Amino acid sequence: MCIIKYGFFERLGVATALGTFEFLLLVCATTFIAAGGNIINDIHDTETDRINKPKKLLVGRHISEKNADYLYIAFTSIGVLMGLILSNMIGHKAIAAVFIIVAALLYGYATTFKNIFLIGNVVIASLVAFTPLLLVLFDIFPTIENNILAPTLKASKTILHVAIFAFGINLIRELIKDIQDTNGDKNAGRNTIPVVLGKKRSTYIAFAITLVLIVASVYYLYTFMFSYKYLMRYFLGAVIGPLLYILVKIFNAEMPQNYKHISILLKVVMGTGICTLLFLPFL
Repeated sequence: MCIIKYGFFERLGVATALGTFEFLLLVCATTFIAAGGNIINDIHDTETDRINKPKKLLVGRHISEKNADYLYIAFTSIGVLMGLILSNMIGHKAIAAVFIIVAALLYGYATTFKNIFLIGNVVIASLVAFTPLLLVLFDIFPTIENNILAPTLKASKTILHVAIFAFGINLIRELIKDIQDTNGDKNAGRNTIPVVLGKKRSTYIAFAITLVLIVASVYYLYTFMFSYKYLMRYFLGAVIGPLLYILVKIFNAEMPQNYKHISILLKVVMGTGICTLLFLPFL
């Protein structure tokens, strides 16, 4: 979010609505709600975590479930309250509903959606993808009166591209995590893609989605960056290259540590992909 606002919007000269304090409120609201989502997810993942990652089990070992519930309520409430304050400050009270909806979806994911074939993966990937779009909603949308200026339109389209990229990366990562956690998920009675289709078919699906993302990234490179050699080299080396490496690793993955390695690499590619925004204002 900091890269988008200070490394992209401001360098591009886009009119924005959020000052430093308001932006900090948005970041904190997002962080608190996301933290609450992680807490409620850990509470409902206790059974599977005992099998999938016993060394990282928190709820029931380092903190009681009751205290974890209190923390979930506190973090989520603080996040939603910050969102309400922010929406009131920028004069668009209605968009405060975004924070309530996101908090509800995170709760729904932890309690229900992740047990349903494909739905949980799509929900989490969509929520992660929505994070950059928050900047468009809260920082750009309030400044639009009658006509959308060219820089504003360009910035909004670019952030939409980032959101689509984030969705693809996280959809792959969620699938990889499900493959890694198949035993615990099966024991808990969850209908994840690997539980329903098996690890081998799920690996093929992850491979196919990664391949589609690579093709889309190459198309994006050719369409928007081909004339800028330094940016093209960065994108090839920091995004497309690692994705090709991940593609090979997915095809050869067998052990849980292989999938964990892929999951970490996908996080890295998410970061390097977003950092592309730092170059775009100079084009």
